[in-house]
Amino acid sequence: MADPELEAIRQRRMQELMAQHGMGNQQNSEQQNSQEEAKREADERRQMMLSQILSSEARERLARIALVKPEKARAVEDVILRAAQMGQIVEKVSEERLITLLEQINTQTTKQTKVTMVHLKLDQFEPN
Repeated sequence: MADPELEAIRQRRMQELMAQHGMGNQQNSEQQNSQEEAKREADERRQMMLSQILSSEARERLARIALVKPEKARAVEDVILRAAQMGQIVEKVSEERLITLLEQINTQTTKQTKVTMVHLKLDQFEPN
């Protein structure tokens, strides 16, 4: 007698857990969707601000840079947006000004390249 009752309790508990898990997934996906939407809106605002600050030539150059080195383009965008927020930019940033900013960032973020040479003796290997 106890076995069917125990089995019924187990089944009810399993259904409750599955219902809770299903609700959790739905809440997680809703939360994830809202986070993605917020990120998309922030990117749109960022692009709108950049389009107001940069000249068309500077925007084109920055877009080409972003294709090759997205992290560098993002760093330049950050510098430009910060300067605009602080009131340091009073007119549209030209391509020449963008190039000087890029050069400044390049000098600040140069990486040291280290080359290690490994010498192998060919006489250690026997031909097949």
